Amino acid sequence: MNTSHTEISTAELTYTAFAGGLRVAGGPLADVAQILAALGAQEAPILVFNDATGGLVDTPPSPEQAQTLAARVPAVSPAMSTPAPAPSVGRPRLGVVAREVTLLPRHWQWLSAQPGGASAALRRLVDEARRTHAERDVQRAAAERAYRFMSAIAGHEPGFEEASRALFAHDAAKFAACIGPWPQDVQAYLQTLARGAFETAGGQA
Repeated sequence: MNTSHTEISTAELTYTAFAGGLRVAGGPLADVAQILAALGAQEAPILVFNDATGGLVDTPPSPEQAQTLAARVPAVSPAMSTPAPAPSVGRPRLGVVAREVTLLPRHWQWLSAQPGGASAALRRLVDEARRTHAERDVQRAAAERAYRFMSAIAGHEPGFEEASRALFAHDAAKFAACIGPWPQDVQAYLQTLARGAFETAGGQA
């Protein structure tokens, strides 16, 4: 595996644990595991969520398991700690990754006629699309992150379907109203996960 890219260690990721609708722990996975171990058995099931994705951790780890996992990837990648080599004469290396792209003949014909050839044209198209759709991509990612969490913990709550529709419609006011009856800790965490779903280029929606 190429380790030249920045690596995110498990120690840098954060998690949030809920017992039913109550938030009981938050922080790096090892810290969350230690807190859960200190809490002991709970009447409500313990659910642990990845703050970056809103995804549910399948099995809350024991403190020992979490520490082992956190130590598996170093906080600083060896590639990051090694001084970069001096620039060489000639065309700079761009970290290009070769992968198969399947297109129709007319697409290849058009790409080949563009300045710099097919590869350069594809890179320009991708960069332009990323700039054009950056806001929409952020909204979609935030909505999906929030939906993962609410599906796991609030699928039984009143207004769940309406809240889901409001989330993907980017309707902040209706979303807040729909989740209003839900437990306070669930609301607060959900609003944090969903914040980007309601933001526009001009600010909050």
